[in-house]
Amino acid sequence: MKKNLYIVLLMVVAPLSAQTHVTFPHPDTWTAAELAPYVGQIITFDQPVYVCNNYYSSLTVSLHRIMSPTNQVLPGSTAYTNLLTLNSNAGVALSGLSDYHRMGEVFTGLTVKVNSTGSLTYISHTALVGTRDDLQAVPSVDMRDTHNLLVCALNCEYYLVENLGTGYGPDNAAQSTRQHTKIMDALARIRADVYGFMEVEQGQSALRKLAESLSASTGRTYTWVNDGGSPSGSYVKTGYVYCTDVVRTYGELQNNNTGVSNRKKLQAFEMLSTGERFIFSINHFKAKSGSALGADADQGDGQGSYNHSRTIEAQSVLSAYHGNINYFGDEDILIMGDLNAYAKEDPIRTLTDGGMTDLHRFFHADSSYSYTFHGQAGYLDHALCNATLLPQVTGMAAYHINSDESDSYTYDKSSDLTMFRCSDHDPVLVGLKLGATIIDNSIPDASAANASITVTGGAPVIRYADGGYFIIHTLTGLLVAQGDISGAEYTVPHTLTSGLYIVNIYVENTSVRRKVRIL
Repeated sequence: MKKNLYIVLLMVVAPLSAQTHVTFPHPDTWTAAELAPYVGQIITFDQPVYVCNNYYSSLTVSLHRIMSPTNQVLPGSTAYTNLLTLNSNAGVALSGLSDYHRMGEVFTGLTVKVNSTGSLTYISHTALVGTRDDLQAVPSVDMRDTHNLLVCALNCEYYLVENLGTGYGPDNAAQSTRQHTKIMDALARIRADVYGFMEVEQGQSALRKLAESLSASTGRTYTWVNDGGSPSGSYVKTGYVYCTDVVRTYGELQNNNTGVSNRKKLQAFEMLSTGERFIFSINHFKAKSGSALGADADQGDGQGSYNHSRTIEAQSVLSAYHGNINYFGDEDILIMGDLNAYAKEDPIRTLTDGGMTDLHRFFHADSSYSYTFHGQAGYLDHALCNATLLPQVTGMAAYHINSDESDSYTYDKSSDLTMFRCSDHDPVLVGLKLGATIIDNSIPDASAANASITVTGGAPVIRYADGGYFIIHTLTGLLVAQGDISGAEYTVPHTLTSGLYIVNIYVENTSVRRKVRIL
């Protein structure tokens, strides 16, 4: 009897205590269907697990961050269709967690009960990165050198200081105060020298309040560029705020009213210390939403409605730039703003075909994002520059304080006064070292073009790139590792699993992208 009872107890306890460590061979193309052999079991993922969507009582997780298809591949292409299918099958619901989690958080050592191929129950994890605590510091834009000018662009999600209660933006004074407090918490941390804003209230009151609040909170002196528009109104525009301790405006603001009015502008800024100058183009293109006819109708290729109008707006940005080079006396241009188009869509390719470099891709390959829609991450908030400004760019980064946050933390749904979810778009930061071509003369023989990459025991070894910087991504854009390269033969302190990877290497004013296969 005792023996039989002992056996019965083992049958009950053993399945609950057993943990199967699982390594999925192709995390870049992983789908939830691969959980089928483990239904009813407790497993530990031996790979990072990403939060791809956040709900009140459950999360959606995947072995890779789910990216917006047209941020990665050409609209309407076979690759686009394939990525749509991959995205729809990648996420699985994770329940059993009562605390708040952001999209973009990464679990390591995640142990779960597999209820079905679409449902997991949380048991434990060993580490978690990408939390709010990890975002207290503003991301560095000194990837290639130390900047002497910091530029920030932010869509403020209908920032109003008057004319409240129109159905857009704050409905009352209390909401307006919370909106302002949350936005200012972000801006004061960033401490940019020049800000370009989208969705700020028409007239000068909104820009004036932002400038005065920045001055009070940072101890620096900020002012705004008066565009001479309507004195007030609940509708929104783009605008500039800048630190007069560092820069001054050069020439008059130039409005480009092709398409949507008051949302595409040019202004040159000049550094007080050096007299170096650049043109800052801030833009907010027509939105994807709404029903459109004719050429603007949704073509079903992932670009949404009004793609034709946005493409015309992109063409007008190039035309306005070329038409004002002589007026501003400088050809260096930085184009930023909410262009309402992902990286591979027609408006952005119009700009890159016109000679502009996409700084998201230049510095972060396919992993960059600033906006999340239905759990899919991509960037609508762009930073591009021309060939003469590119050697003066130290780096760029999106500050992920908004896109990964739950909508329940907005000023109208919460009493939260922190910077998190102060808007639905992330601030985008660009570091400039105006007047300098970023070259380190102490390593004249180092060049990205001469760099070689081999793999030893799964660890990449980079040669002939001393003093440079590397970024490694999977083919689907998942960031694997990044950091400084030191020494003529540098071993990346990260072991890669089998698969294909993209390695970007930046040395002096050169860059190269190489593909590496790990067997």
